[in-house]
Amino acid sequence: MPDRSKRLLLNTLKGQPGERVPFWFMRQAGRYLSEYREVRATTSSFMEFCYSPDKAAEVTLQPVRRFATDGAILFADILVVPDGLGQKVWFEPGKGPQLTAVSDEAGFSALTTGGPDMAGFHDRVGAVYETVRRVRAGLPDSVTLLGFAGAPWTVATYMVEGQGSRDHAAARQMGYGQADLFGRLLDMLVEATSAYLIAQIDAGADAVQIFDSWAAALPEPYFRAWVIEPTRAIVERVKAVHGETPIIGFPRLAGSLTALYAAETGVDALSLDTGVSLSWAADTLQTKMPVQGNLDPHLVVAGGPAMHAEAARILDTLNGGAHIFNLGHGFVPQTPVEHVAALSDQIRAFRR
Repeated sequence: MPDRSKRLLLNTLKGQPGERVPFWFMRQAGRYLSEYREVRATTSSFMEFCYSPDKAAEVTLQPVRRFATDGAILFADILVVPDGLGQKVWFEPGKGPQLTAVSDEAGFSALTTGGPDMAGFHDRVGAVYETVRRVRAGLPDSVTLLGFAGAPWTVATYMVEGQGSRDHAAARQMGYGQADLFGRLLDMLVEATSAYLIAQIDAGADAVQIFDSWAAALPEPYFRAWVIEPTRAIVERVKAVHGETPIIGFPRLAGSLTALYAAETGVDALSLDTGVSLSWAADTLQTKMPVQGNLDPHLVVAGGPAMHAEAARILDTLNGGAHIFNLGHGFVPQTPVEHVAALSDQIRAFRR
């Protein structure tokens, strides 16, 4: 049996930090790595890539091998969930994700969980669970395996718009003008996302992260209704089955509502975006739960003194409690690999 007690990142998520600060990076498996690009070139589409367990497991393991990260995050995409619900999802070069928009009752009625036990959903996304099993089998005992999913609000913005959006206008307008329909869509996403995360944990994930990448700029009542409440429902459902599994929340760009999210969703740890004040986070958030973050990924593109100085500031400021070093968002494709290696060495050398 694997010895989970050796997993520094997992222990830190449980509020038991060690002498060294554990680290992983959002989007650590990606186009900035030549070995990733080589594997990606063997698939005809991005969704095929996500549903190819041998290839998805390989790219999940690549950054662990190269940088000795303390965490491996499952390679998949947040749009696996709507795809599993029967919405057509594809990626176009230069345009990003494209979906058949759920803009009315007919579009919603075309979605399905596949029965009360969600057998149809699990059949459609089951390759992801196999990826988790393969990654866990290929990881050292000391490395924490992280599963993930998109939060209902963020996933809904893609489902309703049919693509990515700068202002998420279509989702907002459905939420404001067709509240019942939008509420049922969020409820379906809560059900599917909970089942998806539980199955990842069943397959070997040690912890999971819920990405609410578009949590910014909602009025507070709607932030509560569309961000906090669905996330709390997912946390409750996952905890009912896997009570000891840490759940990390990432309400990106939520600003002053971040503390409300931390207090009311029930997440075990909080991932901080680049704009969060570290002194405020240390005083307000880290006293209640582990925090994760929050280096600007573009500092890693720049590298050198600026990157190292900011990394040192983050490590020093969050030194008083449980902290996992990470980025404030994911790596960008133009990130030099040697800068990631230098950052990894710096974090690994730091002692609390």
